[in-house]
Amino acid sequence: MNLQLYSYFRSSASWRVRAALALKGLPCDYQAVHLVKGEQLGHQGLGPAQLLPALWADGQRITQSLAILEFLEETQPQPPLLPAEPLARAYVRSLALDIACEIHPLNNLRVLKYLKNELGVAEEAKNAWYRHWVEQGLATVNARLLSEGRMGRFCLGDQPGLADCVLVPQVFNAQRFEARIGHLEAVMRVFEACMALPAFADTHPSRVPDAE
Repeated sequence: MNLQLYSYFRSSASWRVRAALALKGLPCDYQAVHLVKGEQLGHQGLGPAQLLPALWADGQRITQSLAILEFLEETQPQPPLLPAEPLARAYVRSLALDIACEIHPLNNLRVLKYLKNELGVAEEAKNAWYRHWVEQGLATVNARLLSEGRMGRFCLGDQPGLADCVLVPQVFNAQRFEARIGHLEAVMRVFEACMALPAFADTHPSRVPDAE
């Protein structure tokens, strides 16, 4: 399968896909798109929403990071990102959605720019907004990891998967904004276990071609 990934080094959604590709050992043609410089606007590779990431697979475009992860799982099932048992699969998807739907949309670049440029929110107030939602959201994930009895080294047992691909970039962003998450023992344990793996370490924002 011929894969081309449109990505931005600091995009957490893009890092989800980079990590999943690496876990599955799938090479891709990396195409950098600089979000802060507005290179996504009018970009023909991204589709009408002009959002990252976008994955082209054999000439067909797929958007939305979780849809891309599901596509990779369905077309390249080994090694798996999702477990075989239905309840465990639901758990993994639910954790991923706790991050991708409940934290990330409130704190992505479009929202932060709108708060600052259109609503006139001061820089420190904007950063306080970010920290509030990421701290609250990751506390929920941490509570679930501790209470639901499925965590091992990773979100589910001892094999990294879809939920880990979504969690790691969110923790990185939380740290970048100096959010108070160090006390979230389970979240930080999973993050550190993931970052010890090449699939996550080698796709870190500091290691990709467009790193700044």
